[in-house]
Amino acid sequence: MSRSLLLTTLTMGLLAVMAVSLMTGRGAGLTWPGWDWQSQLILWEIRLPRTLLAAICGAVLGMAGAVLQGWLRNPLADPGVLGISSMSALGAVMAMYFGLFTVSWMVPLAGILGAIAGFWILITLIGKESGILLIVLAGAALNAFSSAMTALMLNLAPNPFAMQDMLFWLMGSFEHRSLEHLWLIALPVLIGMTLLYRLSPALDVMALGEDTAHSLGISGRRVLWSVGLGTALAVGACVSVAGVISFAGLVVPHLLRPLTQWQPRLLVLPSALAGALLLVCADVLVRMLPPGQELRIGVVTALLGGPFFLWLLRHVRRAEVEL
Repeated sequence: MSRSLLLTTLTMGLLAVMAVSLMTGRGAGLTWPGWDWQSQLILWEIRLPRTLLAAICGAVLGMAGAVLQGWLRNPLADPGVLGISSMSALGAVMAMYFGLFTVSWMVPLAGILGAIAGFWILITLIGKESGILLIVLAGAALNAFSSAMTALMLNLAPNPFAMQDMLFWLMGSFEHRSLEHLWLIALPVLIGMTLLYRLSPALDVMALGEDTAHSLGISGRRVLWSVGLGTALAVGACVSVAGVISFAGLVVPHLLRPLTQWQPRLLVLPSALAGALLLVCADVLVRMLPPGQELRIGVVTALLGGPFFLWLLRHVRRAEVEL
């Protein structure tokens, strides 16, 4: 499939699913809002922000996953591999723990600051070295630390209701999000995605190895700053308002890689569109379920991503046996 056809197909699919999302009410199926003020309020204040937030977060996770897999030359890399996503989650959980959620913008702001702090710690751990192995190990250490601190916050929660709020938030959701959340993350997402997208032409060179990339003028330290800061701003901002959404940035690049001639630089933009398409579809799915406790987006993406990777593992194993 040609690149232009792929991008056109994904764009049209995304627009169609977003239109369906605007028609989808919680447990009410497909109903286009009427022209009375109540229906318009539901459309503009509830459904539109939720749809846009799902599309933005999906685009960020898809793009970040494609860049990280190309940069680290690791098919299992995702936006959480640097530990920045978990640090953003830790910042938001700490804000909830200390009761700052009474102000609507404090939890997202704490999540963004947590992601930036995670990036600073990552750079500090790595020092002047920027080898792929050292970066992955530093990210693993950061993930372990932030996960432990998050578990500590949950363990020390002042009451069961606070712990429940933290747990539900960690599962990921677009419920009860407003235009205020969109404005809050707009600038960091724009800057972060710009940094990640500008890196895409160099991904093909970096796939040849660190020494080859360095000999061709690719600075490993500069790439680290672009990827790390871009991920911290874009992914951190999305995690700060939507919670932790797993597997989206991991699955999407794998689905599209055969359609992009296996070239990392051609995978970045389609992954952003497909990521947005995936999360909007998942959000429509949870809203079409019967009334009751809403299923969390992170749970849906994990349920979709887990079986996919079991199939992928079996497929890779079969290919190795045939060889």
